[in-house]
Amino acid sequence: MTDLSKAIEMATATHAGMVRAHNEDSIGADPSVGLAVLADGMGGYNAGEVASGIAVALIAKELRDTLAAAQPYERDRASGELVSVKMLRNAVARANASIFEAANSQPQYAGMGTTLVVALMCDNHINVAHVGDSRLYRLRDAELTQLTRDHSLLQEQIDSGMITKEMARRSQNKNLVTRAVGIEPEVEADINTFEAKEGDMYLLCSDGLNDMVDDEDIFLTLSSLHTNMPLAAGQLVQMANDNGGRDNISVILIRVKKPFPAARGWMRRLKTWFGKDGD
Repeated sequence: MTDLSKAIEMATATHAGMVRAHNEDSIGADPSVGLAVLADGMGGYNAGEVASGIAVALIAKELRDTLAAAQPYERDRASGELVSVKMLRNAVARANASIFEAANSQPQYAGMGTTLVVALMCDNHINVAHVGDSRLYRLRDAELTQLTRDHSLLQEQIDSGMITKEMARRSQNKNLVTRAVGIEPEVEADINTFEAKEGDMYLLCSDGLNDMVDDEDIFLTLSSLHTNMPLAAGQLVQMANDNGGRDNISVILIRVKKPFPAARGWMRRLKTWFGKDGD
């Protein structure tokens, strides 16, 4: 397993906000394997914290274990899809099943669930899986782009033309997600792969950030503080709190310091040349 910590830098910050008594967000970041996981839990008293904690811990362990035995940049022989995509799909499915089972076997956890956004970096690409309204943004060449699309009632209303993005910002229905991990026996995660370039900065965040801080201010913060990742992460959380902090706030920042191509040995290249890859 290739150590990516010299090519990728990560920083995290999380806070309960100014209104909530508990922080039901959970985060995990491991630059050595290029993995970042963020979950925003929901449910009864403390149950959201349990759901998000299960999701982050299980997905992090599942992916670390799989990365130790698999080549994420290869393609699955049966489906033809990237192994990294299959790894993400399987990890989300296991987290969903675990949370759903706990919610249905223990009354105090009934109805709990969590949003989720996962980033897995490998072979100069970022693989992104998400469920719900936690987001992933990319800052590249002085442009901030939202790479995920919310699974929410507001996003459906925007897509249908019922409301504008500006109306959505003022809406009282911001927390109504249409998809979450652990609510149903199965869940479909949106999974996409993007090329990652040197200098890119990626932001994973719970809606406690983007509901309180508009994209322009996020852009300005990341642009001005990109050389000090911990300060940038803390500043984003502080801005959300300064604007009211109505929800838990969590951020994970990823910066690509240099290219990180997959390590392909000469024997693997030789086998691939003769059509015997992996045999």
